[in-house]
Amino acid sequence: NLFFKKQNMKRKSLSAKKIIHNFYLDKLKNPKIRKIYFKFKEKIKKYKSDKFCVAISGGSDSLALAFLSKCFSIKENTKIYFCTVDHKLRPESSLEAKKTRKTLKKFGIDCEILDLIKNDINSNVQSKAREGRYDLIFNKCNKKKINIILTAHHENDLYENFFIRLFRGSGLKGLSSFSKIKNNIKKNSNVNILRPLLNVTKNDLFYITNNTFKFHINDPSNENETFLRVRLRNLIDQSVKEGLSFKKLKRTIDNLHSTNETVEFYVSQNIIQNSKYFPKKKTIIIKEDFFKQPNEIVLRSLNELIITIGNKPNFTRGSKLTALLTRLKSNTNKSKFTLSGCIIEKFNKSTIIYPEN
Repeated sequence: NLFFKKQNMKRKSLSAKKIIHNFYLDKLKNPKIRKIYFKFKEKIKKYKSDKFCVAISGGSDSLALAFLSKCFSIKENTKIYFCTVDHKLRPESSLEAKKTRKTLKKFGIDCEILDLIKNDINSNVQSKAREGRYDLIFNKCNKKKINIILTAHHENDLYENFFIRLFRGSGLKGLSSFSKIKNNIKKNSNVNILRPLLNVTKNDLFYITNNTFKFHINDPSNENETFLRVRLRNLIDQSVKEGLSFKKLKRTIDNLHSTNETVEFYVSQNIIQNSKYFPKKKTIIIKEDFFKQPNEIVLRSLNELIITIGNKPNFTRGSKLTALLTRLKSNTNKSKFTLSGCIIEKFNKSTIIYPEN
């Protein structure tokens, strides 16, 4: 009897799995969804990874990502780990996370809830909460030996982030960095963020969710003009009505990205030709010619070297780096400075970087 019960349970499990697979494959017959999926698949397959993490919420954008990722896992036989973070910034967040997990379970997606420890955040709420979410997800990926996290950032996010960084006075790198599909946002981490939906509009992602799971959660903070992102989103919407062309804006961002890649090439050349790294001593010696390059090349090169030696969790702020470079150029004799866990010591025509502790 026990044998027959096990066999019956196994048949039911296989039957349920087949029903779920058929659901996704049937939805892919929709021409619009299929077109978006194939573009998504091309971007994912390029990185030839055997497993991914998908960071989702209950919003329509990330649920569309969950659908596309599940299709990919079925068709390409790839392991995908799904997770959502309960940020606890709103009283409803825990209930929403559970509701999202329960709904996705019906569609064959096991989604783990990661709990963010609530701290007293009084300023820059969205930014600090985002950092906390990424910390949780990165830690989970490290435990599961996953090095790529898929996020649901889309075309509209690309424009929003461009204007946010423009308002904050970002340079070439900042203005163009979000357009990179793959990005390393955490210092000394092997885990990368992959944004495979940057060429897909928010409306198209809503179309996918509305025609598949038929479920999503509206986050009221998306309407709260206390946040800069919301104010800029409304400004962009108004600018579109006044004649702003996303096509032309996208061309501008693409041109900036191309220029940034050129700068990064010369940064790499400057580091290779004008510095020497001694891994055993964890020390870098910089030649005088290192500082004779254009200012942007020197700043970025110096930042890369400080990242190599320093032990701080975050990247060096641009203003501090600029101040350091000014001091290095103005001091001709022996001088010593500290930044991001590094000691930067100038000695005659050479500069040495080594750990502070």
